[in-house]
Amino acid sequence: MADFEALFYEKLDNGSLRCVLCPHHCKLKDGQEGLCRVRTNRAGTLFTANYGQITSLALDPIEKKPLYHFYPGSYILSAGSFGCNLACSFCQNYSIAHGMPPTRYMDPESLGDLTWQSKSEGSIGLAFTYNEPSIWYEYIMAVAPRLKEQGLKTVLVTNGYIEKEPLERLLPYIDAFNIDVKAFNQHFYSKLCKGKLTAVKDTVERVIGRSHVEITTLLIPGENDGEAEIRELSCWLASLNRETVLHLSRYHPSYKLQIPSTPEATIKHAQEIAKEYLDFVYTGNLPGEENNTYCLNCGNLLISRNAYAVQVSGIENRRCSSCNNQLSYLNGI
Repeated sequence: MADFEALFYEKLDNGSLRCVLCPHHCKLKDGQEGLCRVRTNRAGTLFTANYGQITSLALDPIEKKPLYHFYPGSYILSAGSFGCNLACSFCQNYSIAHGMPPTRYMDPESLGDLTWQSKSEGSIGLAFTYNEPSIWYEYIMAVAPRLKEQGLKTVLVTNGYIEKEPLERLLPYIDAFNIDVKAFNQHFYSKLCKGKLTAVKDTVERVIGRSHVEITTLLIPGENDGEAEIRELSCWLASLNRETVLHLSRYHPSYKLQIPSTPEATIKHAQEIAKEYLDFVYTGNLPGEENNTYCLNCGNLLISRNAYAVQVSGIENRRCSSCNNQLSYLNGI
């Protein structure tokens, strides 16, 4: 499969161009590739190298994305490519985000067919994940409308680093997002990610209320785990919708960052702070963590979780089986 002409770029003088898919707005001379390593200027035309190129394909629990309030207990076919438009020094999938792993080509029709077939294994649709999906934009736009027509769900697990126009064009086809808000301070984004917090906040604010949205923050000791920062993050999310799910995940040394792992007590304390503002705050990467979901009205156990073993027990006809309260904060139950 030859490289595919990319969307969202502007032609400049002397054969240069500017990519406007994400907030970096990379200005590229002939032969130069963007920060994402995927989009390249070739004689004044922008091409994308990862169209249909798949590095990872698996059937995952929906909770692995993580999505806890979207079709709980189900599975979803999950696909990833290569490249990323941030440069996080703590990347957990660095081999595909920043390396050049083996790939295999799958045309949009074949991936759509495979997604449909995965229904027989309990899958609700397709998640674009593992590396940053927004730089797989042209391929997603070829696949997602087909899935929508078939009644399948499409999920994006993303860093949220995308410009307004491409996001708006994509949004009608995405049923759920998990968005990484990697920190709530710009110094962290500049130092550890080579990005801008404001751009990620803009994405979150644009999609909440228009699609199912859950947020993940990986807490790194001394970098983004301060009490004041957790309060600011939680207060901001609550101002958008206090029922927004926040996942606070434990960091372990990875890629270029070798700070020791986040203490469990730090994660638990951050969860306590966030719960002052948000109704649903879960923890990640903690052994034996208790991440059950309870009715906001009466406290009845709705969903029990033991790692990826999930049991939906307290729900009848989208209502709490104990108090009959409507569970509008849970989708797909």
